[in-house]
Amino acid sequence: MKNPVRWQTRTVMSAVEDFTAGTIQDQPTRRQWSVDPPFDARVQELVRDWGATKTPELIEEMIVTALKMARDEMSVADLKLINRSLKELRYAAKVFAPYAHLRKVAVFGSARIPAGAPEFQVAEDFAREITAQNYMVITGGGDGIMGAAQLGAGRDHGFGLNIRLPFEQKVNLVIEGDPKLINFNYFFTRKLNFVKETHAFALFPGGFGTMDETFEALILLQTGKARIIPVVLLDRPDGEYWETWMKFLTDHLLKLGFVSEEDFHLFKIVHSVKDAVAEICQFYKIYHSSRWVRDQLVIRLSQRLSKAAIADLNLKFRDLVRKGEILQRTALREEKNEPEIWDLPRLVLVPHRRTFGRLRQLIDAINTSSVG
Repeated sequence: MKNPVRWQTRTVMSAVEDFTAGTIQDQPTRRQWSVDPPFDARVQELVRDWGATKTPELIEEMIVTALKMARDEMSVADLKLINRSLKELRYAAKVFAPYAHLRKVAVFGSARIPAGAPEFQVAEDFAREITAQNYMVITGGGDGIMGAAQLGAGRDHGFGLNIRLPFEQKVNLVIEGDPKLINFNYFFTRKLNFVKETHAFALFPGGFGTMDETFEALILLQTGKARIIPVVLLDRPDGEYWETWMKFLTDHLLKLGFVSEEDFHLFKIVHSVKDAVAEICQFYKIYHSSRWVRDQLVIRLSQRLSKAAIADLNLKFRDLVRKGEILQRTALREEKNEPEIWDLPRLVLVPHRRTFGRLRQLIDAINTSSVG
């Protein structure tokens, strides 16, 4: 297997990127916990003696949470659920950690599509082309679309997030036995890792599971609970799966006022592998990442924009800005925990936090702006 640290990449990634982009504002910046003073001191001493030098306060807080559960008279079932969930999250984070500097694409689709089907070939071709752009591929680890994407990406460039089911869940042969295959007991911890670790979604035809994953991704983007990333919807040549799905959204959600037109900017139906890869790569042409600092949205760029481009963005997106204007500046003091991208230029604005499809349009405009 290739050494993930030496695998060359053209992008500068942050090892501490938060999949929520810092949207959770009500968390204390410093630890606020206590059991009893003698126990507090013993917890701090334990963490210190263990050698936890990186954010020890968070380790201390987790230990205190566990101690509090011991007094909460929880059922054994609840304790098992919390314990197993924590262990699954911890192990998955450990597996992904060496690859944090590489962008990844999560591929969703039916496990029932047979090898040789047109959709299977499209998924295989997409994975092969996106890995050629220095992306890795994350699938559910099964057969069908998942196996096709795993085959196209190759063993070295793929992750499999398998789910344990009451019936036999077959792992595809490409990822079987690989250290990057992670087995989950719970769908929610599995889905969390899909969202947490990916920088784009590629969605193929599928059943209940695919629809669940599709709407899970879209609701997180729509509500600002996850950072905005590209979502592409692919099908076989001349397929109408996503057009039929789109007609349902338009006729039974949009017309009834359950979604807004801006929400449709959060995803794109594409009709070829070339267009899908181009859509994802274009998203990261100038835009790098974003983060909320209090009410300010900080957009990190790979290149500075021209003064004319900044003026044009302020003109076209004045409805998005709640107060002030879009400014180009250097990193904010609060971003010092991301030294890998400290030198990147920034756009800073205070937007309305209700139209995230409009924010996607802003990112698209940034990526077509003049630089200098």
